[in-house]
Amino acid sequence: MRVGVLAVQGAFAEHVRMVKKLGATAVELRRPDDLSDKPDGLILPGGESTVQGKLLRDLGMFATLQQWIRDGLPVLATCAGMILLARTLSNDRQRYFCTLPVQVRRNAYGRQLGSFIATAPFQGIGNVRMTFIRAPYIEKADPAVKILATVNERIVAVRYRNQIALSFHPEVGEDTRIHALFLQSLSTGKEQGTVFSFSEKKRSKET
Repeated sequence: MRVGVLAVQGAFAEHVRMVKKLGATAVELRRPDDLSDKPDGLILPGGESTVQGKLLRDLGMFATLQQWIRDGLPVLATCAGMILLARTLSNDRQRYFCTLPVQVRRNAYGRQLGSFIATAPFQGIGNVRMTFIRAPYIEKADPAVKILATVNERIVAVRYRNQIALSFHPEVGEDTRIHALFLQSLSTGKEQGTVFSFSEKKRSKET
């Protein structure tokens, strides 16, 4: 199982460590040549979304990654990665992949609460320690978007089709459960010849 980790900027090394810890192969995506062999899944890490978006366009990687996501490639996006996926940003005119039907507020917690840690339930996993670093959150979500976690009544984790987007950084620390959940979806998709969401996987076993 090969997971491509966007490595043009940001906290990609920690995601690479998590993927390898769980026994999968992590491939750092730095240049167009790295996209010649499509991976089984994609991780969009935290960092600076404006810089990442510009680099992706300047390097000629943007269109390929966007098409992969549109075609259903499973994605785990954290912090800046959520901003890249979002259809709209409430406080920024920039738009990037626009594959996730949500409205996101970037740098939503401001300077005073720019970084903090919270523990909250994450659907399908249980309580998760969440590290927020100048994080965004989701203000509005299409009804088709499944909410996975909230903190103080703000949406901080969602799933839409094969996209999982988080406001926080699950790669910080030693808790591998969210990455394991993501990798599980990849192995299920390969076995079935397609990619199911976790709820679809459960229903397919019941019918």
